[in-house]
Amino acid sequence: MNSIKTIIANVIAIYRRELQSYFASPFAYIIAGVFWLLSGFFFVAILMGPEGLIAQAALRDQMGITTPPVDVAYQFLSYFLGILGSLALFILPMLSMGLYAEERKRGTLELLATSPLTNWVVALGKLLGVVTFFLTMVLPLLIYQAIALSAANPPAPITVMLLGHAGLILMAAAILSLGMFISSLTDSTILAAILTFGLILLLWVVDLVATSIGGGLGDALGHLSLIKNYTTLTQGILDTSSLIVFLSYILLGIFLTAQSIEAFRFQRS
Repeated sequence: MNSIKTIIANVIAIYRRELQSYFASPFAYIIAGVFWLLSGFFFVAILMGPEGLIAQAALRDQMGITTPPVDVAYQFLSYFLGILGSLALFILPMLSMGLYAEERKRGTLELLATSPLTNWVVALGKLLGVVTFFLTMVLPLLIYQAIALSAANPPAPITVMLLGHAGLILMAAAILSLGMFISSLTDSTILAAILTFGLILLLWVVDLVATSIGGGLGDALGHLSLIKNYTTLTQGILDTSSLIVFLSYILLGIFLTAQSIEAFRFQRS
């Protein structure tokens, strides 16, 4: 029991240290500002722009189209969550690139590698810190979506909103976990960001490759797709296989990071 309490205390200590480093970093605020600016732009464009959903609904009314009404709230959430997922593809590698690369550059990675803390504890604490920072970036978007869609008719699908944003956080955690592993391999933050982006882009479009291959191999590759599993959740479908895929990526990233730091410790011993 005492060992479990010690592990939890160590994870919290690393978590707080990592989270404080993000809130003290001007670059992190720049990333958050760009993310909010772009997401706000697309929010307005999708909902209220000249080609937005509200404009399309008004045009249908003017033309007297009698087909079933468009569920503006559901369509908006589907479009907007898709946009947020695409933005995350570019934003998240910049958040994960310094998780270990900065430690290497400052020479503090050796201290972490030789400390009594296990590599798993350090990796988990760092991952929780960066995921929490991304969560603080998403929360304002969730608030103004709820405000904008509160008067929707039919009402905004709360299940889709919550499940879709939960999917965004899970996908972000998976990307950040893999990015953390790549960051542990180099002392160059730029190289870490580029390699992470390349890996995530591959996992993003693997569904296209799976479709072209077909058969059992294609189905297996399709399950690895980030976009396919993310889209399932944004549609309000609670698919356990999608949850398992994201959790598997998260655990894989933590495991590979711990092994990478163990190899670094072995080299220094």
